[in-house]
Amino acid sequence: MTKSFQQAFNALKEHTCLSYAKIATMGGLCNVDHIIVKATAPNSSPLSDKYVHQLLRLFAISPPCCRAFSLGFARRFGKTRSWRVALKCLLLLHRLLRSSPEDSLFRTELLINRSNGSISLYPCNFRDVSSSDPESFTVFIRSYARLLDEISNEDNHRARPGPPDNSPEEIGRVLEVLEQIQSLIDRVIECKPTGVTARNFLIQTAMKHIIRDSFVCYTVFKNDIVFLLENMFQMPTYQCCISAFSVYKKAALQADQLYEFYQWCKLMGVCGCYEYPFVDRIPLLQIQALESFINGMWEIKDDDGDHQSPSSSPLSSTAEKLGDEGEEERQPLIKLNDDDDDDDSWEDILEASVINFSSHGSDEKDEWRIQVYNPFDGKYVSSDPNYPWGL
Repeated sequence: MTKSFQQAFNALKEHTCLSYAKIATMGGLCNVDHIIVKATAPNSSPLSDKYVHQLLRLFAISPPCCRAFSLGFARRFGKTRSWRVALKCLLLLHRLLRSSPEDSLFRTELLINRSNGSISLYPCNFRDVSSSDPESFTVFIRSYARLLDEISNEDNHRARPGPPDNSPEEIGRVLEVLEQIQSLIDRVIECKPTGVTARNFLIQTAMKHIIRDSFVCYTVFKNDIVFLLENMFQMPTYQCCISAFSVYKKAALQADQLYEFYQWCKLMGVCGCYEYPFVDRIPLLQIQALESFINGMWEIKDDDGDHQSPSSSPLSSTAEKLGDEGEEERQPLIKLNDDDDDDDSWEDILEASVINFSSHGSDEKDEWRIQVYNPFDGKYVSSDPNYPWGL
């Protein structure tokens, strides 16, 4: 079967489904399946809002329609070989997820059909046969489907009222949410279109929804990462401290990737430039200083027999992973009291930033505190809970 015959057969099949849905609607037999088929027509027109509103009204009036949509979506998305139909299916699902509460029956039915294999967003088996560059469209559809798979799993990236408290349970929850958001941001970056897909109108329409979701994620992420940095030195266990540092180290890598991704989106005209949040980039020197200080801090506590030794710490060499090749000059991490030469090593800077003060009692050991620059609010953070945050 030649490629041209495949394209002609696929086009005929899609138009036949669309014609049937239109005839059924005119005869008063409109149902969820017909709405899905009409909303995902294989043309270059964007997804119409009226189909989203029709489905939401049906979900509110008749809850069984949620199950009907899940099954109809699975059939439509699973059988198509047209990237236009597949993209509109994903856009329709994306819009409905954003418009549905977290505890809605629609989300419950979607999770049930994903768990039993009726809907497969990841891994996604879609393959395009309807375009001149099927590989580029196939990669984008699969990346978008994987993003929606994670969105439908968890929706913890929405803004929450009020700041988190300092309890161990809250710190653990924030760590879990931050890891989920970082995974979600990775999926967003993977959706960057390539080849002819980069300038396609329908692809850019989908990218606007993807990018605006990432704005919400990153806003929540910035607030929670500041909370994590402020409480990193009061973690109850060494493993919690390692997890917090791993999240913070990945945030430094991810910030550079997200910054470049947003710059590309601005050049392509995806969303207005005023909509993009400012990406706070974490200096490499700060990651190195935090890594050394955390290891030293827990070694001191280990001398008292309170915690296991971090000699086999999973904190790997940050300098090797992050690298400083092509790094632009950034503001100094540590506030120094004296003016130092430019050739001072980072170990000297770290030593200058650590304040060793002895207790008055003869039996008490020395305590340490460090002043680390927080790039998210322009302040220095101290490891001593009694020491003021803002300097």
